[in-house]
Amino acid sequence: MFKLTVNGTTHEVDADPDMPLLWVLRDRLDKTGTKYGCGIAQCGACTVHLDGQPVRSCQTRIGDVGTGAITTIEGVSGRVAEAVQGAWRKLDVVQCGYCQSGQIMSAIGLLSTNPKPSDADIDGALDGNICRCGTYQRIRAAIHEAARSLA
Repeated sequence: MFKLTVNGTTHEVDADPDMPLLWVLRDRLDKTGTKYGCGIAQCGACTVHLDGQPVRSCQTRIGDVGTGAITTIEGVSGRVAEAVQGAWRKLDVVQCGYCQSGQIMSAIGLLSTNPKPSDADIDGALDGNICRCGTYQRIRAAIHEAARSLA
């Protein structure tokens, strides 16, 4: 039995310690905003925050989470999250939307530690977040817009 804090709420989950966090979130806790993409931590669709840091939940074993605070796309809040989500809407970033929860989680992680990122910083922080629709220019523009709104 594991005690997990997800989006500020503690949950008891009976799961194998090797079970990926992604499946606990989606199948046991009904947090379906976190998407399954590749299962090998290469696409970023499953990105969540663990103690404020972006991690790939498809490769994070539930037994390795410990007492860390998990935040999913359903639970992001605060000034940076609002700026990112607002910029995403303002610049109409989303096309199909499948990758966007992972993109947003990575963008929030970046702006939480680097409030004025360069294009290279953005590319580095979102490296491995794949958008099959190719909205990378709009994603980068939205991160810059969010950074300006936070200044």
